[in-house]
Amino acid sequence: MGAVLLLTAPGVAAPMQNARAPGVGQQRPGAALPGDQNLQELFTQGESALRSGDLDGAERNFQSVLALNPKVAGAYANLGVIYMRRKQWDKALTMLGKAERLAPKVPGIRLNIGLAYYRQNDFRSAISPFESVVRDQPDSLQARHLLGLCYFFAERWADTAKMLEPLWGKESDQLNYLYVLYIAAGNAHLTALEDRALARMVEVGENSAEFHLFTGKAHLQRQEYDKAVLELQTAAQKNPALPFVHFYLGLAYLRKQDYPGAKSEFLKDVAVEPDVAYNYDELGSVYSLLQQDREAENSYQHALRLDGNLISSRLGLAKLYQRQVKFAQALAELNLAAKMDPNAYTIRYLRGQVLLRLGRTKEGREELDVATRMLNASRTERQKQLGSEPLPNPELTREPQ
Repeated sequence: MGAVLLLTAPGVAAPMQNARAPGVGQQRPGAALPGDQNLQELFTQGESALRSGDLDGAERNFQSVLALNPKVAGAYANLGVIYMRRKQWDKALTMLGKAERLAPKVPGIRLNIGLAYYRQNDFRSAISPFESVVRDQPDSLQARHLLGLCYFFAERWADTAKMLEPLWGKESDQLNYLYVLYIAAGNAHLTALEDRALARMVEVGENSAEFHLFTGKAHLQRQEYDKAVLELQTAAQKNPALPFVHFYLGLAYLRKQDYPGAKSEFLKDVAVEPDVAYNYDELGSVYSLLQQDREAENSYQHALRLDGNLISSRLGLAKLYQRQVKFAQALAELNLAAKMDPNAYTIRYLRGQVLLRLGRTKEGREELDVATRMLNASRTERQKQLGSEPLPNPELTREPQ
């Protein structure tokens, strides 16, 4: 289900599919132009190296192509692929942007741009490129599903349902898909679709551990914590190694203010999935609530090593440093968080407080004024900031296969 761009060395041809690399493919040269034999050979060598996983060799080949002809869209696109595989996101986006400018009608390039944002959990930035792919290829299951997930994470419930419902015939045997559609339809007050998705979840789930996991999550969404615990405990009993079951059970205990229980469950999920940043982020919160500051700091920092864009860990560290009267360190974390989300009331308010404590009175008051205006501008935002935290969905960020 991946888009692979079939590009000639000097130009662009039609898109094709390649199951080896979902969403991220190699660019293949076509017939060489007179005098372009060296360029053609370099491109072919780069393609071969990229297919075999020799990223360094592929990078050298495609850079050599561009040295001969700086207008080869496929070389830029393949360099973008290489940097995506290395998780060098800024470099990937730069190369893909150059490829798009040279080949604006090739949807696979824009799909990869969307994926580069998506894989950084920057779902709002991924929306526009995915939307453009869906406009050009309305039958693309991958692009439509990814766009629906981006709408979901942005809490655009009606858009989520509209984008994902047409995939019912191909996706309605997947609990992840049904859960997202069920939650989106419920929040969009699309009762018939909500009931349909729930009935299908029951049918597909067949009392499995996965079904109880998603049912528990649905109770968590509704702040029905006791019901959530019962469902998630059932899921854990059926499959103790089920990914994320202990994570969501930990969240349920955390919302019930059972901090030792939450800590225990998050650590169990770490044992199952040691590379999930959200586990360490939530552990940081638990340790902070238990006044175990060193453990909290280590957990937040571990989360950020795994996902540098996790604003909640930046904010958690800032609050921790503020409590420890380490205002300069707190401000450094808040500055980074504010760059990632300049419209977050909580960040701006806390930043104003820290600036005041550092003696930067004018800046602090200006920041608090901005926070106050932001808070008063939207009652919905105020309720979001002062109410319960939104439920994280780390398992749903995995790309549809």
